[in-house]
Amino acid sequence: MRRREFIAGLGGAIAWPIVLRAQDPGRTYRVGFIVPSSRDRPPVDDFFDELRLKGFIENQNLEVLPGGFDVRDEQIADLAAALVKARPDAIVAGPERPLRALQALTRTVPLIGMSEDLVAEGFVTSLARPGANITGISLLSPELDGKRQDILIEAVPGVRRIAAMFDSKVTPTYHLQVLQHAGRSRGVEVLTFGVRGPEEIASVINAAKASSIEALDFLATPLFSVPESHNNQIVLERVAAVRLPAIFQWPETAEGGALLGYGPRLTEVYRQRARILATILRGSKPAETPVEQPTKFDLVINLKAAKAIEHEIPAQLVLRADKLIE
Repeated sequence: MRRREFIAGLGGAIAWPIVLRAQDPGRTYRVGFIVPSSRDRPPVDDFFDELRLKGFIENQNLEVLPGGFDVRDEQIADLAAALVKARPDAIVAGPERPLRALQALTRTVPLIGMSEDLVAEGFVTSLARPGANITGISLLSPELDGKRQDILIEAVPGVRRIAAMFDSKVTPTYHLQVLQHAGRSRGVEVLTFGVRGPEEIASVINAAKASSIEALDFLATPLFSVPESHNNQIVLERVAAVRLPAIFQWPETAEGGALLGYGPRLTEVYRQRARILATILRGSKPAETPVEQPTKFDLVINLKAAKAIEHEIPAQLVLRADKLIE
């Protein structure tokens, strides 16, 4: 429903790129970041590559304020305050927690966010007209978590109990209830396991295994799924140890060793967000710049991971994969 409303709402805003001005000659644009990803690896290097294509080049006409990458939760409050005080031209932030911290501090600095659902989380009034100083990418995560659960059930024929692994600090109860109801409609019991921080990841996966579950569904959250992050490595190592089929938010996670990944590519949504930042730096107002959503979703199946846990993926699902790791 939200996607249809978004498309319908674009009618009044479709001409907005035409009025954007070019970069001001001789001006240096100052941009801050609060993101969980590393500075010199995908997807952040893809972000800066896209900015270069749009004419914003670091150390030429773009200054990146320090300290905004690989940000841990306990660093968010201080970093948000420092960035707002520096009065940059824009701040790129997300997921929900850093964006929430910045929203509490400023209603004037443009914030280029990315979260699971910008409307439901209260960051924007609507996708077509955000209405304040925040725009960016809304990831469709509630809908995609349901799709991933369906794929996991299909990947494990005859499964009766699966674990929904979620971030206790951000995942709303009603979202878990929707997944449980959907599971029951297919004869599958969905048990929920909350994780409050990185230090609990391994123990909660062990608890799920001890509950006689047959597969793991890691719901959308950077706590589990940022490719190549420390947390992600903990997850992949523990999942391999308990030898259970598992699905993740990003296709790149399956490319990095997980069994299944379904969703938009993290590298592409970072590029998408870079394009939005470029329009803001050229003069578009966040309040009038439509929030974008992913448009392409990939299913990656890692057959090497399947072999390692002696699990056979049904042939019909293998045939639907956009990419196979063999």
